Amino acid sequence: MAEGPGGTGALPPARPLDAIDQNILRMLQADGRASVRSVAERVHVSRANAYARINRLVEDGVIRGFGARVDHERAGHGTSAYITLKIVQNTWRTVREQLRQLPGASHIALVGGDFDVLLLVHTPDNRTLRELVLTRLQAIPEVLSTRTLLVFEEEDLEPQG
Repeated sequence: MAEGPGGTGALPPARPLDAIDQNILRMLQADGRASVRSVAERVHVSRANAYARINRLVEDGVIRGFGARVDHERAGHGTSAYITLKIVQNTWRTVREQLRQLPGASHIALVGGDFDVLLLVHTPDNRTLRELVLTRLQAIPEVLSTRTLLVFEEEDLEPQG
Protein backbone atom coordinates (compact mmCIF):
# COMPACT_ATOMS: atom_id res chain seq x y z
CA MET A 1 0.00 0.00 0.00
CA ALA A 2 1.28 3.46 -0.87
CA GLU A 3 2.09 5.81 1.97
CA GLY A 4 1.60 9.53 2.26
CA PRO A 5 4.47 12.01 2.38
CA GLY A 6 7.09 10.95 4.91
CA GLY A 7 5.45 7.53 5.30
CA THR A 8 2.42 8.98 7.07
CA GLY A 9 -0.82 7.18 6.31
CA ALA A 10 -2.26 5.66 3.19
CA LEU A 11 -2.83 7.64 0.01
CA PRO A 12 -6.17 7.58 -1.78
CA PRO A 13 -6.28 5.46 -4.93
CA ALA A 14 -4.65 7.31 -7.83
CA ARG A 15 -7.08 8.84 -10.29
CA PRO A 16 -6.51 8.31 -14.02
CA LEU A 17 -4.24 10.89 -15.66
CA ASP A 18 -5.31 12.57 -18.88
CA ALA A 19 -3.06 14.09 -21.56
CA ILE A 20 -3.00 17.46 -19.77
CA ASP A 21 -1.88 15.83 -16.50
CA GLN A 22 0.85 13.95 -18.39
CA ASN A 23 2.04 17.19 -20.00
CA ILE A 24 2.10 18.93 -16.62
CA LEU A 25 4.19 16.07 -15.20
CA ARG A 26 6.69 16.28 -18.08
CA MET A 27 6.99 20.04 -17.65
CA LEU A 28 7.56 19.83 -13.90
CA GLN A 29 10.08 17.01 -14.30
CA ALA A 30 12.04 19.18 -16.72
CA ASP A 31 11.67 22.33 -14.59
CA GLY A 32 10.33 21.91 -11.07
CA ARG A 33 10.50 25.69 -10.66
CA ALA A 34 8.06 26.41 -13.49
CA SER A 35 5.38 28.87 -12.41
CA VAL A 36 1.73 27.87 -12.43
CA ARG A 37 1.19 30.61 -15.03
CA SER A 38 3.79 29.15 -17.40
CA VAL A 39 2.43 25.62 -16.88
CA ALA A 40 -1.10 26.83 -17.65
CA GLU A 41 0.04 28.63 -20.79
CA ARG A 42 1.98 25.65 -22.14
CA VAL A 43 -0.82 23.11 -21.57
CA HIS A 44 -3.55 25.57 -22.65
CA VAL A 45 -5.66 25.67 -19.47
CA SER A 46 -6.51 28.45 -17.02
CA ARG A 47 -4.18 29.21 -14.12
CA ALA A 48 -6.87 28.00 -11.70
CA ASN A 49 -7.19 24.71 -13.60
CA ALA A 50 -3.39 24.21 -13.68
CA TYR A 51 -3.16 25.00 -9.95
CA ALA A 52 -5.97 22.53 -9.14
CA ARG A 53 -4.39 19.81 -11.28
CA ILE A 54 -0.95 20.24 -9.70
CA ASN A 55 -2.49 20.13 -6.22
CA ARG A 56 -4.43 16.96 -7.12
CA LEU A 57 -1.24 15.32 -8.45
CA VAL A 58 0.48 16.15 -5.15
CA GLU A 59 -2.47 15.00 -3.00
CA ASP A 60 -2.74 11.72 -4.96
CA GLY A 61 0.97 11.07 -4.45
CA VAL A 62 1.76 11.20 -8.17
CA ILE A 63 4.08 14.14 -7.49
CA ARG A 64 6.13 13.20 -4.44
CA GLY A 65 7.96 16.48 -4.14
CA PHE A 66 9.99 19.13 -5.92
CA GLY A 67 13.76 19.27 -5.90
CA ALA A 68 16.98 20.04 -7.68
CA ARG A 69 19.01 17.69 -9.88
CA VAL A 70 22.48 17.78 -8.34
CA ASP A 71 25.88 17.19 -9.93
CA HIS A 72 27.19 15.03 -7.09
CA GLU A 73 30.84 15.44 -8.03
CA ARG A 74 30.62 19.23 -8.06
CA ALA A 75 28.73 19.06 -4.75
CA GLY A 76 31.64 17.26 -3.08
CA HIS A 77 30.41 13.69 -3.49
CA GLY A 78 32.69 12.46 -6.27
CA THR A 79 32.41 8.75 -5.49
CA SER A 80 29.21 6.94 -6.42
CA ALA A 81 28.40 3.26 -6.12
CA TYR A 82 25.55 0.84 -6.51
CA ILE A 83 25.56 -1.63 -3.64
CA THR A 84 23.65 -4.88 -3.85
CA LEU A 85 22.49 -6.50 -0.63
CA LYS A 86 21.21 -9.93 0.24
CA ILE A 87 19.00 -9.70 3.30
CA VAL A 88 17.20 -12.05 5.66
CA GLN A 89 13.81 -13.01 4.23
CA ASN A 90 10.90 -10.77 5.31
CA THR A 91 13.13 -8.00 6.73
CA TRP A 92 12.74 -5.47 3.89
CA ARG A 93 10.87 -2.87 5.93
CA THR A 94 13.38 -2.99 8.78
CA VAL A 95 16.36 -2.83 6.43
CA ARG A 96 14.78 -0.04 4.36
CA GLU A 97 14.40 2.14 7.46
CA GLN A 98 18.08 1.65 8.34
CA LEU A 99 19.23 2.34 4.77
CA ARG A 100 17.24 5.60 4.72
CA GLN A 101 19.46 6.82 7.57
CA LEU A 102 22.73 6.25 5.69
CA PRO A 103 24.60 9.40 4.69
CA GLY A 104 24.76 9.67 0.91
CA ALA A 105 22.00 7.13 0.18
CA SER A 106 19.98 8.42 -2.75
CA HIS A 107 17.97 5.46 -4.06
CA ILE A 108 16.78 2.22 -2.46
CA ALA A 109 14.95 -0.54 -4.32
CA LEU A 110 13.65 -3.98 -3.38
CA VAL A 111 14.36 -6.14 -6.43
CA GLY A 112 14.07 -9.71 -7.61
CA GLY A 113 17.02 -11.73 -8.82
CA ASP A 114 20.40 -12.71 -7.40
CA PHE A 115 20.18 -10.06 -4.66
CA ASP A 116 17.37 -8.42 -2.73
CA VAL A 117 18.16 -4.71 -2.46
CA LEU A 118 19.83 -2.20 -4.75
CA LEU A 119 21.23 0.90 -3.05
CA LEU A 120 22.74 3.95 -4.76
CA VAL A 121 25.10 6.04 -2.64
CA HIS A 122 27.16 9.18 -3.23
CA THR A 123 30.15 9.78 -0.93
CA PRO A 124 32.99 12.30 -0.87
CA ASP A 125 35.65 9.67 -1.60
CA ASN A 126 36.55 5.96 -1.64
CA ARG A 127 37.56 5.96 2.02
CA THR A 128 34.11 7.19 3.04
CA LEU A 129 32.49 4.61 0.74
CA ARG A 130 34.62 1.87 2.32
CA GLU A 131 33.54 2.92 5.81
CA LEU A 132 29.90 3.07 4.76
CA VAL A 133 30.01 -0.48 3.39
CA LEU A 134 32.28 -2.18 5.92
CA THR A 135 31.18 -0.36 9.06
CA ARG A 136 27.59 0.75 8.54
CA LEU A 137 26.01 -1.67 6.05
CA GLN A 138 27.65 -4.86 7.18
CA ALA A 139 26.75 -4.04 10.79
CA ILE A 140 23.04 -4.28 10.00
CA PRO A 141 22.09 -7.72 11.39
CA GLU A 142 19.59 -8.46 8.59
CA VAL A 143 22.20 -7.87 5.85
CA LEU A 144 23.68 -11.22 4.81
CA SER A 145 26.09 -9.94 2.15
CA THR A 146 26.94 -6.91 0.02
CA ARG A 147 28.58 -6.30 -3.33
CA THR A 148 29.80 -2.84 -4.33
CA LEU A 149 29.74 -1.65 -7.94
CA LEU A 150 31.79 1.54 -8.33
CA VAL A 151 30.32 4.06 -10.78
CA PHE A 152 32.92 5.47 -13.18
CA GLU A 153 30.60 7.90 -14.93
CA GLU A 154 26.91 8.71 -14.61
CA GLU A 155 24.29 10.82 -16.29
CA ASP A 156 20.76 11.68 -15.22
CA LEU A 157 18.44 11.34 -18.17
CA GLU A 158 16.26 14.32 -18.93
CA PRO A 159 12.50 13.68 -19.13
CA GLN A 160 11.26 12.98 -22.65
CA GLY A 161 9.11 15.83 -23.78
